[in-house]
Amino acid sequence: MLSHVHIGIDDFARTSPFYVTLMAELGLVMKFHEAENNWAGWMEEGKPRPLFLIGKPFDRKPMHPGNGPMTAFMTKSRAAVDRCYAVALAAGGTCEGKPGLRPQYHPNYYGAYFRDPEGNKFGVVCHEAV
Repeated sequence: MLSHVHIGIDDFARTSPFYVTLMAELGLVMKFHEAENNWAGWMEEGKPRPLFLIGKPFDRKPMHPGNGPMTAFMTKSRAAVDRCYAVALAAGGTCEGKPGLRPQYHPNYYGAYFRDPEGNKFGVVCHEAV
């Protein structure tokens, strides 16, 4: 369904370590990391798409995290949600919702939410019963 997701960042040197750490925990493979061009991308091993990209906005104007946009990554277990959340916070992220069940979405929805160092909001979610 998706070709790619691009998250705008301003300070690549400060913010890319957050993503390198988080994407590794999610099991995504780095496709490229071009500090000189202020962008990087990850993908699932052996799959060309979708790509998850970070970098300067195309128009080179300052990025602005929105109130409402969020990208959520799916994990295979609740333990993986817990680990990704911990890794994100240890790498400079801030809490937007601790790991736990969110039965208002559905009975098995287990998720956690955080922002990257520049304010972009993310979730990690497991939809499995255990």
